[in-house]
Amino acid sequence: MTIWSVIGAGVAGLAVATELAARGAEVQVFDPSGPPGPHGCSWWAGGMLAPWCEFENAEEPVVRLGQEAIGWWADKTQLQRSGTLVVASRRDLPDLRRFARRTEGFREVGAEIAELEPDLHGFTQGLYFEAEAHLNPRKALLDLYNGLLDKGVTFHKKMAPSQLKNAIDCRGLHAREVLHDLRGVKGEMLVIRCPDVSLTRPVRLLHPRMPLYIVPRGDGVYMLGATMIESEDSSRITARSMLELLSAAYALNPAFGEAEVLEIGVDLRPAFPDNLPRIRRLGHTIYANGLYRHGYLLAPALARGVADLALNNTHSEMVDEDRA
Repeated sequence: MTIWSVIGAGVAGLAVATELAARGAEVQVFDPSGPPGPHGCSWWAGGMLAPWCEFENAEEPVVRLGQEAIGWWADKTQLQRSGTLVVASRRDLPDLRRFARRTEGFREVGAEIAELEPDLHGFTQGLYFEAEAHLNPRKALLDLYNGLLDKGVTFHKKMAPSQLKNAIDCRGLHAREVLHDLRGVKGEMLVIRCPDVSLTRPVRLLHPRMPLYIVPRGDGVYMLGATMIESEDSSRITARSMLELLSAAYALNPAFGEAEVLEIGVDLRPAFPDNLPRIRRLGHTIYANGLYRHGYLLAPALARGVADLALNNTHSEMVDEDRA
């Protein structure tokens, strides 16, 4: 029986391994850094399953394939199905109208904002994407990891050259020595604690300089994110980014000015020129990469595409046939 070796234990690698194991394949996972943790890009994600919101600046496959992610994740980790609320200040209402023109799957809200999120003040118009969901990325990664262990999947830090046959490379930017058109997009985020504010769903604040999203993690903890900077420097957050993230949170509710900053995260998201993921078969290795800012949203579709190619030689739309 063929043993498939998945390289990389981020959201892409774990999703691929999960999909292969679910179809009866024998799988082993290799990652020199060990189990999921702060070393991985996936650890610092927002975890929003928001395909309709993403249509504002993403290609059509993100919306269509992303809608399938909610059901896939619901079977594997805990989801919050409370939708997404998009708001803008009075002066930025033209941005809200533009967002509405570019998206779908919402209803306009006014006075209802106070019912949906009583702790938001001063917002008179918004868009409510009721069918969207969110998850805790760190819990989701560990749930996939533990689910694979329960299925008998083995995890290793080192890989022998003989195991490169039937390998599936999900290493993100570490695969750039082979995937030369892959680039890094810098994302910066904050984890804060503010028990004086209670939000129950992701909120997106449209802002001319930097749109903000804030995702509740429970117990007064929130994730603030995230920037998208064409940069290869993942060493630290910039002062400008931190100020703008915190200022935008303050605009949602001034009580965020008293929040504790628990964590500062910086990562490089792997992306191809069109910001869509690719599956490429080169020799004995399948490369699955380029999730950009849609890691949790598109990982299930990427995983299905890899499993289709590996087990059935079926080419999904993510397979890059010009290079495979």
